[in-house]
Amino acid sequence: MVFSNLFFLFAFLPVCLVFYYLMPKQKLKDVVLVIFSLFFYAWGEPIWVSLLILSATVDYIHGRVIENTNKQWQKRLVLLSSLVINLGLLSIFKYSAFFTQSLNAVFNLNYIAPSFSLPIGISFYTFQTLSYTVDVYRGEVKAQKSFLSFLLFVSLFHQLVAGPIVRYKDIAKEIEVRVLSWERFNKGVLRFIIGLGKKVIIANTAGDLARVYLDQSFSNLTVMGSWLGILLFAIQIYFDFSGYSDMAIGLGHMFGFTYKENFNYPYVSRSATEFWRRWHISLGSFFRDYVYIPMGGNRKRRLFNLATVWFLTGLWHGASWNFVLWGLYYGVLIVLEKQFLLRILDRIPRFINHIYLIGAVLLGWVLFYYTDLSQGLAYMKTMLGMSGVELFQATDLLRIKSNAAFLLLAIIFCMPISKHLYEKAQHKLSTSSFIPLLLSDVLKGVFVLAVLTISTALILGQSYNPFIYFRF
Repeated sequence: MVFSNLFFLFAFLPVCLVFYYLMPKQKLKDVVLVIFSLFFYAWGEPIWVSLLILSATVDYIHGRVIENTNKQWQKRLVLLSSLVINLGLLSIFKYSAFFTQSLNAVFNLNYIAPSFSLPIGISFYTFQTLSYTVDVYRGEVKAQKSFLSFLLFVSLFHQLVAGPIVRYKDIAKEIEVRVLSWERFNKGVLRFIIGLGKKVIIANTAGDLARVYLDQSFSNLTVMGSWLGILLFAIQIYFDFSGYSDMAIGLGHMFGFTYKENFNYPYVSRSATEFWRRWHISLGSFFRDYVYIPMGGNRKRRLFNLATVWFLTGLWHGASWNFVLWGLYYGVLIVLEKQFLLRILDRIPRFINHIYLIGAVLLGWVLFYYTDLSQGLAYMKTMLGMSGVELFQATDLLRIKSNAAFLLLAIIFCMPISKHLYEKAQHKLSTSSFIPLLLSDVLKGVFVLAVLTISTALILGQSYNPFIYFRF
């Protein structure tokens, strides 16, 4: 099930909210949330919901054992057991075919690659449960004694299948006690609708336009067309994934949970280092806290640690060498920036920094989009004018002209302009009389209804279009 689905919007979510708010006690609310969350997951994965429950059971038991074990070596052994089981399951279901095919190619072998279907969201919930076990081992959180409460943490449908990666310690208090209010519920609805609009109105439209360039024969592609195509994909993936994160955060507010931000306008960055502080923040912070720093961070073997993190970042995104190269590509950029490039960037005009970053990101998205490396490299050659194709054609200019308003609005919404304007308006209204404040609530209601209506109309006219990060 996806958030941008009519059944979810007009049946699943309203019914879940009604049952949740009707329950007089929080434990009963927890039961409602767990039941609806498991149903949400089973809607698309009727078999692999058992794997989700198994993963939750494994780390619930390991957390309890770690906390009740006195000797340090025994704690380490239990933690190792959790790591082996979780990463083993992830490797089997997500990477076994990739590893087998790679071995066959390198050593000219003929092993049959396993053909498991990838359980939706396994990369996300595996990292969530692993972070819990590690935090219990470090003494940063107490082990959860209630299996129902722990299963609630693992299965929450708000962020279950595409993040953000929520750590147990960040919502431990809210698992025990949640504060519900009309103001917070309204905040959640507004954030959810903004995310829905990002996905359905902007991301899906950009995706349809991008495929005209990205999925055609490269012999018919121009240099301008290749840049336009990957720019549209950059718009699509940002609004698709940040839209999902907005919807997850909004749903959290509706049910009394607070999830950390996952995006902070990454395309306004001036370096790859800054970009990855703003893009998929929960993943970057996970690798920093659970891989990079434990390996030594900046203290020792910094280059090796960075290479490892970016290799794993690429591999996390998909079982294919293009994702590994995409991760290493950013690893190389960030190493170069830390070694000398940032000092140069600090001395040159800001707009040149932005041009460098956007160019680097767009080239990176080519590696991300094409799982066939030969296709990706051929597309890059076209972008760089090395394929002997035309600079542009009249159809490129016509397509830009006919979609100019959409492109302009999408680019504006990639920047924090609208956020700053909204915050200024809110501040002025909050210091004004009652009537302007009431007018603000009316305008919010009109905005929510308008975006919901437009999104609903577009969903009715579109084919099935899941969130991009569902495949990870």
